[in-house]
Amino acid sequence: MVNHQKALAAGAERRLQELGITLPPPPTPFGAYVEAVRSGKLVFFSGMLPVVGHEPRYIGRVGGTLTSEDGRKAAETATLSALAAARDYLGSLDRVVRVVKLGVYIATEGDFRDHPKVADGASEMLLAVFGKEKLSGRVVLGVASLPLGLPIELELVIEVED
Repeated sequence: MVNHQKALAAGAERRLQELGITLPPPPTPFGAYVEAVRSGKLVFFSGMLPVVGHEPRYIGRVGGTLTSEDGRKAAETATLSALAAARDYLGSLDRVVRVVKLGVYIATEGDFRDHPKVADGASEMLLAVFGKEKLSGRVVLGVASLPLGLPIELELVIEVED
């Protein structure tokens, strides 16, 4: 279990260390796009997937071949990719002023209802790294399919200092 109280006293980079979180290599595009675009103080990230390197960690639909817990872990993995992309783009996660938007898209079976529990994998990771004062609201959607047969895709917008 993560010691959130101790980590909250530090900046994001120090929190990662104190929480024992090692970020994967930053993701690279699967197509003709860039991972991040900045407009003013906002950085918009391309859809973040549960991959490490260029290798998917989870395949399938939540509520079908994957459990809610699998979906939650896939959301955590996608969040680690997003944090790696942010660090790569910014040089340091300490430059993040706040998370502006988190969208969690979950490939599910039609009768699945535990979307919030799955999305908490992403939200709780961001909470641990940035603290409650920098956490955003979120949108959680169940969808029929996602790229490469993956169960999770995250949409992330952050505000950065100049």
